Amino acid sequence: MLVYIVRRFAGMMIVMLLVAMVVFVIARVVPGDPAAVMLGSSATPEDVAALRGRLGLDEPLLTQFLLYLGQIVRFDLGESIFLNRPVAQALAERSELTALLTMMSVGIAMLIGVPVGILSAAKRGGLIDQTAVGLAMLAASVPSFWIGLTLIKYLAVDHAWFPVAGYGPPEADLMERMRHLVLPAIALGIPNSALILRFTRTSMLDVLSHDYVRTARAKGLPPLVVVLKHALRNAMIPILTVIGLTTAVMIAGAIVTETVFGLPGVGNLIVSAVLRRDYPVIQGALLVVSAIYVLINLTVDLLYAVVDPRVRY
Repeated sequence: MLVYIVRRFAGMMIVMLLVAMVVFVIARVVPGDPAAVMLGSSATPEDVAALRGRLGLDEPLLTQFLLYLGQIVRFDLGESIFLNRPVAQALAERSELTALLTMMSVGIAMLIGVPVGILSAAKRGGLIDQTAVGLAMLAASVPSFWIGLTLIKYLAVDHAWFPVAGYGPPEADLMERMRHLVLPAIALGIPNSALILRFTRTSMLDVLSHDYVRTARAKGLPPLVVVLKHALRNAMIPILTVIGLTTAVMIAGAIVTETVFGLPGVGNLIVSAVLRRDYPVIQGALLVVSAIYVLINLTVDLLYAVVDPRVRY
């Protein structure tokens, strides 16, 4: 196990190097000059050139990239051009919201997808199965921003059950902040629950057709025991895989959801950085998100050995 983890971490370093290269190139290819954005349309070319020199943007791209790699090796994400503070600090200030939103969204997606997927497989071909598959296709087809706007219209504006936007005042406690995230979490969780539902159904259908399940039924075991004890445990690996994938997708999907609901999270920070060409924030945020994505994949792989003793590393 230890050797496997070391190999995976070595592979992660290579992946992160490639991600750093791609992010650096993309940030520079996008049209726009952060110096010109900072100074405004009335700035003279001389002013823009002077600011570019102070920011180090007049250096050759290779030099800028090598300096950027040097910062990464020291675990330094640089300093924001517009926020005038370290990128790591800006990300830390907004990470609580995005982390909480992602966890709530994953929880909602799992609460919908896993039980309904199990029930759909157990009632294969019936009305429940067909309804579940149809609703899953519908949920996967509807964009999260449309769901968010609909929830705002009916549950926040018309009935005032939930806040329209924002994350609450600075003195708000955890429960109040979670109340502000209920609608965003639903908007983000419903479309992603469709994928979990379909994978759960497919995995359960495969396991329910095995001989040991038929033997358990022939012994007279209750259907609930057969499905949950004998079938579900052996169907967990594909379900864990899709949950891990969905978690990573939700981190990216938080960008749209935070924008719709006016939430000051990491996604909103990335959007603002792209609009202002704040290269250090763009690079640092995407690098951190990529690292989280890789760590999620590693965690899921390690969980395989926990849910299935036959898996060995």
